[in-house]
Amino acid sequence: MRTSKIITKTGDKGGTGLGDGSRIAKDDPRIECIGTLDELNSFVGFAKVVITDAGIISFLEKIQNNLFNMGGSLAMPGVDTKSVDDACITDLEKQVDAWNNELPPLKEFVLPGGSEASARFHLARTSTRNAERRLVSLHKIEPLPDELLQYINRLSDVFFVLARKFQRDEGVDEKHWTHD
Repeated sequence: MRTSKIITKTGDKGGTGLGDGSRIAKDDPRIECIGTLDELNSFVGFAKVVITDAGIISFLEKIQNNLFNMGGSLAMPGVDTKSVDDACITDLEKQVDAWNNELPPLKEFVLPGGSEASARFHLARTSTRNAERRLVSLHKIEPLPDELLQYINRLSDVFFVLARKFQRDEGVDEKHWTHD
């Protein structure tokens, strides 16, 4: 989608247009999903700006493009756009396994924070879980491709492991939940 006009006034009464030309309410579950994916994409960008590793930046940009693709596919009801596929999911799994193998095993929940990069990835993780909940709600109303739900589920693992990795790389001790 390309647009040169930003103020259109077409949404002034609480509706928005989909890619097929139809209009729905801005609080429709489909738009909730698109909005949370957009929010998540912003959190990924927020995390990315403190990263200097070109490989991780490239990996995060791939994720950002996939999130845009997912939102775009949701904007086209009834069209199977294959916004993410098994290869996208496998890429996430392989990277999580590689990073996680470098980390000590967990015995307790980790408290978010510790370092700036870690805190930013925890924000991306929680935003991912929010997007996942919205997608599951929409899926109950209108079935979504399995790959879309699998991708978003794996993505929260990516951000959790990145949060741990950067905290370790920056020499900041992990703080664990104490349940006393």
